[in-house]
Amino acid sequence: MSKSKLTTLELVKLAKEGNQQAFSLLLDMHWNEVLFYHLKRNLNENDAEDIVIQTFSKAFDKIETFDEQYVFKTWLIAISKNVYIDFLRKKNALSSLDIRQTEESEMHKIIDETLSQEDELIREQNLAELLSLIKKLKPAYQEVIHLRYFQEMSYLEIAANLQEPINNVKIKLLRAKKLLAGIIKKS
Repeated sequence: MSKSKLTTLELVKLAKEGNQQAFSLLLDMHWNEVLFYHLKRNLNENDAEDIVIQTFSKAFDKIETFDEQYVFKTWLIAISKNVYIDFLRKKNALSSLDIRQTEESEMHKIIDETLSQEDELIREQNLAELLSLIKKLKPAYQEVIHLRYFQEMSYLEIAANLQEPINNVKIKLLRAKKLLAGIIKKS
């Protein structure tokens, strides 16, 4: 399957049938358009990439709802705008929470930031449980999660480390997160 031989509409039809390569080609074709849309809104690159990943995740989850009489890029941008609005709401909620927490900490002037033995034990147990759930994923998915979230590598660094195209890394990470979320829900 070659990108130059198929139109976006043909790729969408294949994606609706579950063709993973069509998903990958659609992501390759439209990734930069959606990313630049958000970079123009003065988002930093990490936030913009996270929004784009969520956009494609939602789009691919709901690909069967896409009406082919419309332009696919427009549909993606509409989804992306909604993801961006959710991002802003969450960011504003966290900001107001931070302000309230700062006010409370000023009131109490409690400086002890050390974790109690119980808190440390709970944190270690949660991490151990998460690691055991990650081990249920295929090794390729385990590796990309480890590189991104435990070694805090950028997508570009992961692509270089795995010697894979950056879009493959993005898709692999997206799938790994979805599979891990499913495992977590089951447990």
